[in-house]
Amino acid sequence: MSILPGRGWWAGLPPAAGAAVMAAGIISVGLHMTGYEVVSLIALGVAGALWLVLAADFTARLLGDRGRFRAEADTPAALTAVAATTVVGTRLSLLGWQTTAVVLLAVAAAIWPGLLYNVVRHWRWRMPGAAFLGCVATQGLAVLAAVLAAACRQDWLAWAALAAFCLGLVLYVAALLRFDLREVVGGAGDHWVAGGALSISALAGSKLTASSVWTGSAHSTLRTVTLVVLALSLVWYVVLLTAELRHPRLRYDIRRWATVFPLGMTATACLSVAEPAGIAWLRPLGEFLLLSAVVAWLLTFAALVASHVTAHRATRRAARRPPGPGTMDR
Repeated sequence: MSILPGRGWWAGLPPAAGAAVMAAGIISVGLHMTGYEVVSLIALGVAGALWLVLAADFTARLLGDRGRFRAEADTPAALTAVAATTVVGTRLSLLGWQTTAVVLLAVAAAIWPGLLYNVVRHWRWRMPGAAFLGCVATQGLAVLAAVLAAACRQDWLAWAALAAFCLGLVLYVAALLRFDLREVVGGAGDHWVAGGALSISALAGSKLTASSVWTGSAHSTLRTVTLVVLALSLVWYVVLLTAELRHPRLRYDIRRWATVFPLGMTATACLSVAEPAGIAWLRPLGEFLLLSAVVAWLLTFAALVASHVTAHRATRRAARRPPGPGTMDR
């Protein structure tokens, strides 16, 4: 499905398109953390523009096409609406736009319970990587709440972030029990969320660890949990990358944006954990992984353009093809 401009192009976007916003948003955050502010703002502009388009489509379906809205709200990909909103909100908070970030947190928190409930009650066994989006959306709330707690000096937001962080870990375990491991070698792209969900959990943990709200044993526990979660996300990274190299999946699929997001999220988690955890080597690792994520982002966009051009040419050839025998009689 294309996400390039065209007549009515936005009307056919599936919920999975939200992963494109998540990918651009988290890469913007990572670039900001490494000092590439201009490129970071460009990525933020891409994420913001896509978010506005998808928000308009989400609202239009809610108000004008309730049947389609209900059908899509039951799928795990619907939770990209929450995750994308929190990622954009996090970057805007880092930019100093706290009021806008608070509004986005409120929007994400408002739609999160209903979507999560619909998705979880339709869970089944042997699910694709999209099953982990319940964890991703919940941890997205934790990250944005923790960032705003520090920026606005609101301790209650830190406690809310901690609650979301713990719930997100529970949702991860529940999704892992239902994840079809065959997706590792045959998934279309969203299988990477199995690792990306842990990366965003580690990012949330790093923001909580950096907070002055937690001291003593509470701080030590948060640091330990964050490091364990980050280590597990890096293990997933190695496993998934190895599977990709042994079983290449080069054809473009919209779910490939759900590959780029975990790549960027793992890089950003390493960058974020390095300072509060006191582990210096995580920063150069994060910088290297961020470069890989940016390359993957550009390659995925190029594949998107190529698939769009190929489909457009095929349509034009079909339109020019002369009618077959007997066509006029029908």
